[in-house]
Amino acid sequence: MKNNYLFLVLLFLLPHFVLAQKNGVNKEKYRISIKKAIDKIKVDGKLNEQSWKEADITQDFLNKWPTDIGKPPLQTQVQLTYDDTYIYIGAKCIEENPNHIIQTLKRDDQIWGSDGLAIMLDPVNQQTNGFVFFTNPLGVQTEGLVTGNSNDEGMSRDWDNKWFVETTQEENGTWYVEMAIPFKTLRYDASLTEWGINFLRCDVGNNIYSTWAYIPLQLNGTDLGYMGSLVWDNPPKKTNSNFSIIPYVTADVTQDYEDSDGSPVLGYAAGLDAKVAITSSLNLDLTVNPDFSQIEVDQQQTNLTRFNLFFPERRTFFLENSDIFSDFGSPILRPFFSRRIGLDDDGNAIPILFGARLSGNATEGLRIGAMSVQTNETETTAGQNYSVASFQQRLLKRSSFSGMVINRQAFTNGNFDQNDYTRNVSTEFNYSNQSGSFGAWINYHGSFTPEKYKKNYYGSTGLFFNNRKWNILLDIATTGDDYIADAGFVMRLDNHDAARDTSIRIGFSHIYNNVSYSIFPKKEDSPINFMKIQMENFATWLLNGENNLLNSELSMMFFFKNTQWLKVGTTITSEKLPFEINFTSDDYDNIPAGWYNYKNANFFYMSNRRKRFNFELRGSYGDFYNGTLTNFGGSLNYRKQPWGNFKLDFERNILKFPDNYGAAQLWLVGPRIGINFSKNIFWTTFIQYNTQSENFNINSRLQWRYSPMSDLFFVYTDNYETVNFGPKSRAFVVKFNYWLTL
Repeated sequence: MKNNYLFLVLLFLLPHFVLAQKNGVNKEKYRISIKKAIDKIKVDGKLNEQSWKEADITQDFLNKWPTDIGKPPLQTQVQLTYDDTYIYIGAKCIEENPNHIIQTLKRDDQIWGSDGLAIMLDPVNQQTNGFVFFTNPLGVQTEGLVTGNSNDEGMSRDWDNKWFVETTQEENGTWYVEMAIPFKTLRYDASLTEWGINFLRCDVGNNIYSTWAYIPLQLNGTDLGYMGSLVWDNPPKKTNSNFSIIPYVTADVTQDYEDSDGSPVLGYAAGLDAKVAITSSLNLDLTVNPDFSQIEVDQQQTNLTRFNLFFPERRTFFLENSDIFSDFGSPILRPFFSRRIGLDDDGNAIPILFGARLSGNATEGLRIGAMSVQTNETETTAGQNYSVASFQQRLLKRSSFSGMVINRQAFTNGNFDQNDYTRNVSTEFNYSNQSGSFGAWINYHGSFTPEKYKKNYYGSTGLFFNNRKWNILLDIATTGDDYIADAGFVMRLDNHDAARDTSIRIGFSHIYNNVSYSIFPKKEDSPINFMKIQMENFATWLLNGENNLLNSELSMMFFFKNTQWLKVGTTITSEKLPFEINFTSDDYDNIPAGWYNYKNANFFYMSNRRKRFNFELRGSYGDFYNGTLTNFGGSLNYRKQPWGNFKLDFERNILKFPDNYGAAQLWLVGPRIGINFSKNIFWTTFIQYNTQSENFNINSRLQWRYSPMSDLFFVYTDNYETVNFGPKSRAFVVKFNYWLTL
C-alpha cells in the first residue's frame, strides 16, 4: 500500500514543480500566410488559377532524415488558399527522374516508402493532436491523426474522412499537387488567427526526407511541437451542421464443420454509423448493429512465452481519436483496450447492439472522450455494457494531465447485474520540455470489483532524454496481484501453469531502461548514415521483493545510405519460472519451475527497400530454459509498380530439449498478394499457415470504392486444421456501405 500513496502524492505534486514554457519553437521563425481565393479553384493538379498566382509561396525545405543538417538537393514549393468550404494546398515537387517510387495504389498503405508530400495541420494550435494528409505523384490518398503519444510512425492511419487531391507530372519527373480539404473534415477553433502547420517531402529514390519547419533528426517528422504558423487573413468561420450517415447491408453464406455438419447457412444484416459535428472541434460517432466483416484477419504470431499476446484494433468505429482512451498506461498494460469489446479471447465476434462516442476538443486546451457500447448476450456469455470517459488537459505547451474512468457491467434480461462489474480509474501526468528532448511521466491506476481486492493498483513513473546522439529511457512500475482490467490489456500478470492448465495472477514490479548512442561517420563518402550502440535492460521482481527476471540485450545497428539496415546483438537472461511450462506436447514432461540462465545471439537485416525486390531476414540462436531455440524468419517482397505487391512472411522456430521434454518445429508462413486495379479497386489475399495453432487460413477481399468513403466488399474466408487438413469453417460475405453527408 505504500506504493499506492507514493504514486498518488507524486502524481498530484509534480505539476506544481514544472516551469512555464514558451510557445512552439518554430512558430515565429516559420510562417506562411493564407488569403481567400479570388476565383473558383478546380482541383486538377494544374495550379493555373489566379488565386495560385497571388498566393504566398514557401520553400527552402530542410533535411530531416537521414540528416537534419543542410537542405535537400531537390526543393519543394507550397502555397495555400481557401474559400468558404475548403482549404486548398498547392505544391510543386521538383524532381530530376520521372521514375518515381510508388509502393501501391491502395489508400492508407506504405506511405513513407513512396515518394510523396504530406501536410500536417494543428487547427487548435495546442500541440496535442493534429491531422496528416499525404499523397504521392499518382494522387493516392492517406489521412491520419497525430497525437503527443503516437506510435513510432508518429501518426495513426486508422482515421478516414473525405478530402480531394489531383496530381500532374512533367517529363523530367517534377510533379504538382492540388489538395482540397473540407473544413467539415477538420476539427478547429474558429476564433484562432493562426494554426500549426508543417510539410514533409519524401524523396525515397535519394533516401531523403525533408520538412519546411525544422525538426531534429531524433524526432518524428510529424512532431507537433515543431509546427510552423499558418496565418489567416480572416479565420475560417464555424462550419454548418455536419451530419453524415453510413448505412450498410451484408449478405453471407457460412459453413461450420466443427460445431455442425457444414451445411451452408444464409444470413443477412443491416446497420449504420453516423458522424455528427457537435462543434467545429467536437465530434459524436454513433453505431447501430455494426458489422466488421470487411476487416482483414489478424496477423498470427508464434507465442513462446507464458503470457498472452497483443493484437491491434482494426475496427473503424473504435479508431478515430482512439488515443484519448488507449494511450493510458504503457505498452504492457493498457487499462482500456477496445478489442475487449465485441471480441472473445480467440478473436471471434460477439454481437454489438449499439454504441456512441464523443471525442474532440471541448475548450482551447481540453480534449475529452466518452464512449458507451452495448454487446448482446450469447449462449455462453452475458451481454455487457462498456462505458468510458476520459479527459486530457494541456499544461504548459507539450505537457498534459489526463484522467479516465471505465465501467464494464453485465447486462441480462434488461437489467444490469449489480454483482458482475469491473471499474477502473486512471490518472496520468506527462511532461515534456518544449524541444521534446526531455520528458517525464507519472501515473496511477486502480480497479474495483465486487470482491473488493486490496492489491488492485498499477503505477509507473519514468523519464526520457534524447538528442542527436543520445537516447535514454527509464520506466519504473508496479502491478498488484488484483489489478483487473476486463476492458483492457495486461501482459505478464497472468502466468500459465501447464501442470494445472490454468493461469495464476502474480503481481510484480519492473524497471526498464534503454540507452543508445549514435555515431555519425565523418567522411561524406561513407556508405553508412550512422551507427547506433544500444543497451536494453528489463528486470522484474515480485511484490515480496523476490527477484524474478533480468533480461539484458546489447546490440549494434548500422543504417546505410542505400536504405539497408543491419542489427546484431546478444541477449543474456536470468529467469525464475514460477510454474511448469510446455512448448512441445502433452506426450512429454513439462519444463519444471525454477531458475534458468540462458543467452543467445541475434541479427536483423533489411535490404534496399527502394528495389522492386527487397527482403528482411532475422534470426537468433541460443539457450532456452533447459534446451535450445533456433529462430529464423523474415519476409520476401516484390513490387510490380504500382499495381501489384507480393509478400511472403515466414518464421521457423526449432526447439530442442532433453529427451523427456521433447522437441518441436513451429512454422508460421503468410503469403500476401495485393492487386490494385486502380486507385479505387483493390484485391488482397492473405494466407496463413500456423503449426502452433494448427490452423491454415485464407482471407481474400475485393474492395471497390465506388464513391468517396463508400465501398462494396466481397470477402471470402476459409479455415482448415493442419494435421489432417480438414475444413473447419468457411464464409463468403458481400457488404455494401454508402457515406451520405446531410
